[in-house]
Parts: sequence; C-alpha cells; structure tokens
Amino acid sequence: MFDLRRPSLVRRLVLLAVVWNAVVLIVAGVFLTAQFRDAAIRRFDQSLAVLTDDLYAGSTVEDGVLKAPFLTDIRATRTYSGRYWIIARHTADGAIKVVERSRSLFDSDLMVASRQIDLLDAAPGKTLYFDMQGPQDKPLRAAAIQARLPGYPDPVVFIAAEDRSPIDADADRFGRITAVALLLLGGGLILAVVVQVRVGLAPLFQLRREVASVRRGKSERLTRAYPDELEPLAVELNALLAHNQEVVERQRTHVGNLAHALKTPLSVMITEASQQPGSLADVVSRQADVMREQVDHHLRRARAAARSQTSGERTPVEPILDELAVTLERIFQDKAGGQGIEIDWRCPEDLCFQGEKQDLMELAGNVMENAGKWCRGRIRVIAAPGATGRWTLVVEDDGPGLPPERWVDALKRGQRMDEHTPGSGLGLSIVDELARAYGGSVTLGESPMGGLQVRLDLPSAET
Repeated sequence: MFDLRRPSLVRRLVLLAVVWNAVVLIVAGVFLTAQFRDAAIRRFDQSLAVLTDDLYAGSTVEDGVLKAPFLTDIRATRTYSGRYWIIARHTADGAIKVVERSRSLFDSDLMVASRQIDLLDAAPGKTLYFDMQGPQDKPLRAAAIQARLPGYPDPVVFIAAEDRSPIDADADRFGRITAVALLLLGGGLILAVVVQVRVGLAPLFQLRREVASVRRGKSERLTRAYPDELEPLAVELNALLAHNQEVVERQRTHVGNLAHALKTPLSVMITEASQQPGSLADVVSRQADVMREQVDHHLRRARAAARSQTSGERTPVEPILDELAVTLERIFQDKAGGQGIEIDWRCPEDLCFQGEKQDLMELAGNVMENAGKWCRGRIRVIAAPGATGRWTLVVEDDGPGLPPERWVDALKRGQRMDEHTPGSGLGLSIVDELARAYGGSVTLGESPMGGLQVRLDLPSAET
C-alpha cells in the first residue's frame, strides 16, 4: 500500500495509529480478561466461604471428640464430584490431621501446603483463599479458616474446596471472545484512521495535483481554495510562479536587447565591407557572417533554455506540422524535375508539445527542411505519444542517406555533409541543442525509405 523506501505522511500517521491502537487494545483485552477472571473467582470464593462458615458454625465437640455438622450439599456426597471439605486439627508439630471429610473425597485427602498452614496460623479466625491440587490432579480453589472450639484442645482447620476448571474455561472463552471483538474493533479503527487521514490530507493531495497541472501547462496559477494551514503555502507558490515568470520575461528582454545591440553593428560591418572590395573586406564579411550566426545560435539557445524552465506553455503539434508541410512543399516545388516533393505527415489531434510554438517550429522545421534538401521526392513525418510525459517526432526521406560513421558529425555545429548543398551546417546542431534544452534528444538512423531518419524525443503537455 505504501512505499517503505520513502517517508510518507500517510504512512507515518497510519503506522502511528496502528501501533497506538494495538497497544491500547492489547492492554484493554488483558485487563478485561483479568477483571472477568477476578470477578468469577470472587463469586466462587463467596460460595466456598458459605460452606466453610457452615462447617465452622455446625461443628461440635462431644466428650472431647470433634463432630462434623450434617450438611445437605448433595455434591459433597458424590465421589470426586469436585466439591470437597475437610475438618482437621492443627497438631503441635505444625501439621494438620484430618478429623472429618466429605464423602466426595472417597479415599483421598486435601493436601495443604506448609506455607498455607503458616498463613492460617498467622491469621486465626480469618477466611483465607488459595489454589491447591485435588483428587485426580484437578485444580481446586479453596477457602480455609482456623479457629478454636470450646472443649477441644487443638486449633481446628475448616477447609472447603471446589474444582476451578469451569472458572478457567469461562475466563479463557471470555478472553477469546474479547480478542476477536477487539481485533474487529482494531480493524475498524485502522480503516477509519486510513479514511480520516486520506480525507484530512485530501487538500494536500489536491495541492500536489494542481502544482503538477501548472507544471504541465494546463493552468498558470493555483486557483483552488485551501484550508487555513495550506492557504499560506498556496499563496507563496503563486508568488514564486509570478516571480519566476517575471525573471524569465526580464531575461527575454535582456536577450532581445543583446540581440539588437549586436546585430546592428554586425550589419553595419557587413554593409561597409561589401562597399569596400578587397581581401580585407572579404575577410571582414566572412567573419562578420560567422559572428552573426554564432550570436543567433547562442541567443536562440539561451531563449530556449529560459523558456524550458517556465510553466504553462503548451503547443498543439498537428497545426505546426500542417503549416510546415504546406510551406516546404511550396519551397521545394521545383525539385525532382519540377514534380516537387510530397510530405506524408501524421499526428494525433490531441498531441501537445510542452514548450513554445516558435521553438517547435524551429525544431520540426529544421529537420523537415533538411529532409527536403536531401530527399528525392518523398518525406514521411510521424508524431506520436511516447513514454509518460514524452512524445516522438520521426522524419524520414528517400534521399541518399548518411553513413553511420557520420551521424555524430552531423549533429556538430557547423558541420556540412555536402559543400555543394546550400546551408550553414547549423540546422541539426540547432535542433540537437534546442531539444536538449527541453530535456529531449535527437537520434539519427537509417530510414526504411532509403534516406536518413531523424528521431526527436520531446516533452509532451497534457490536453
């Protein structure tokens, strides 16, 4: 149910409740069972005390001989019935000698331990209760009193005992019933705690989902009302989002200002160099062009890196591919002997790129334009969902392709695969760096159509 490798508020609260409830219920079960057993034994002792008092009150001494009273307890007359009594005299050597006994004892006696005899000596006239072993090794509960009778020289001990097995069986049965009841109660309490924790922490889970929704571009701010404990957190998160957006906008402004500040002097240098023919002017023109391309490249990369860190940006892929396909088919309409090129593209309607439209145009546009330059007449473009939170764009052509040993070089900045083909050698390099700025990747391979296959892995936004 829970991931034990990570800390979890739900797991902590539930485990704490489980431990606490287990301790309380176990203690309650032991206490209730003990109280039931004690209450049963007290009632048992009262019955034994009545029999002991009857023995004491009804015993007589006739001519120095101790006589037992006539008792109507039927159980005490049946052999080994579990109900027993004895009348004994306490001899001078500290032992007791049975004078009278119940018929239920038959040929047995109640064996009283010396420790119990000492307790009777220490408390004459007081009824004491203790456990002992009886006939057939049955556990007995006994009540005993030691007193003196007129006309009899030795102290007399009156003991009544009864089989305590029924009490123990009732207590054990009560314990089992209590354990089952408390187990069911504990299960219900734990279930209630789980529900309580889930309901109590529901606003926190909702906050997490709303933050994830902002990150995926489905919303721009946290808009739900939260409890007093979470409302300050929601306010701070909104403030953080606003601050991040402000920082990104400020960076974009700086990037734009830098681009304008650098491009204008470079344009002036190129213009002046073109008006002053000569070897120096050629060098200046070439280096200025390289500098402008480098400036464009690094500014584009900086803008992409800034945008990839923002939230709330999502761009549908299908309209972009449709627009690019129409544009490129128009641009390459004179290719293939005037037949032009055919771009077969496929894309789900609900597929969205987690980023800005301009960046998606640049990513897909560079790859599709590169395929248009090298193809013989056909290009295939397939956009499809990938792993969770990802999507892939695969662009293939029927051109001559590229040897595998040159795939790495094709992604390097400024590398041109054919000097006779127009271009600066920055196309796939721009795609690679822009994709990596968004946490994606570019992979080259062989196309079943015979040319080059370019696979882009990019983040997707939920619809």
